[in-house]
Amino acid sequence: MSIVINVPARAGVLGNPSDGFFGKTLSIPVRNFRAQIVLFEWEKIEILPGQSDTGNYNSIDELLADIRLNGFYGGMRLIKATIKQFFDYVKANGLSVPSKNFTLRYTSNIPRQVGLAGSSAIITATMKALCQFYGVMMDKAIMANHVMWSETKELGISAGLQDRVVQVFDEPVFMDFDREYMETHGHGKYEVVFRELLPRMYLAYQADLTHKDVVHNDVRKRWECGDKDVMNVMEQLANNAVEGYAALKAKKMDVFKACINKNFDLRASIYPIPEKNMRMIKLARDIGATSKFPGSGGAIIGTYESETQFTELFQAFTEIGCNIVKIEI
Repeated sequence: MSIVINVPARAGVLGNPSDGFFGKTLSIPVRNFRAQIVLFEWEKIEILPGQSDTGNYNSIDELLADIRLNGFYGGMRLIKATIKQFFDYVKANGLSVPSKNFTLRYTSNIPRQVGLAGSSAIITATMKALCQFYGVMMDKAIMANHVMWSETKELGISAGLQDRVVQVFDEPVFMDFDREYMETHGHGKYEVVFRELLPRMYLAYQADLTHKDVVHNDVRKRWECGDKDVMNVMEQLANNAVEGYAALKAKKMDVFKACINKNFDLRASIYPIPEKNMRMIKLARDIGATSKFPGSGGAIIGTYESETQFTELFQAFTEIGCNIVKIEI
């Protein structure tokens, strides 16, 4: 009997990127896209390659385009790192698991390189499948840590908890990464948010990222050096998330929507914004919708007022080579 686990994409609604700086965020699952793990018992351990693990190309141009989009590695290293972290957890907690092997394969339709947490979705789905297969109960906050460590500790990839928490909980979550609390408890404070509170939201993303703009920034270094401007903006991002979340719960939608726009404006005050991404932000706002980054760039999210306005957004973004969907939370 096969175990099938689906994990959706993720979008930051408020607070990001303060999550990497002991801030606060509100994030949602985006069920329009998902990573899927299928796992079943087998005579040996077998990890089947996914679409990003291919070694067959029709031309050099195709190979180079794949490298630009997916890097030099596919999804198999993510799965191997997750298996390592899972058994680290088993060993550290003195758990006894059945001695059995499995075949595992993954697929994903989460758009790459647009800040929708595609890699962490694969890892989270793998971790959940392993827990089910071996009968291991893992606290959700602890699982989010191990999902993150699969990238940071095992692969040396910079990663934060925001994506992993939402994908492990599989619900909208308000997250408080207070430094003192995290140092004491080993994880942040996580509050599941009723999805019914959230208004209609859209996601627009660049359809062709084979030539994605690479923008370097020194925000992390500046923060570590105590740069007052960076530290002030991170504090404002966190406070804006608190204000927006309170407004959402109080059904003060005008305040909530203003906080979405403010999130991006604060971010843009210290991070360089590629021209294409800024064009997307301004296009949505000119139509009357709110707009911000859900993650690192290449996509935007926001609220829209009506079906008429979404139709206008759809037409405008299609004209500039972007896909747009109504977010399924």
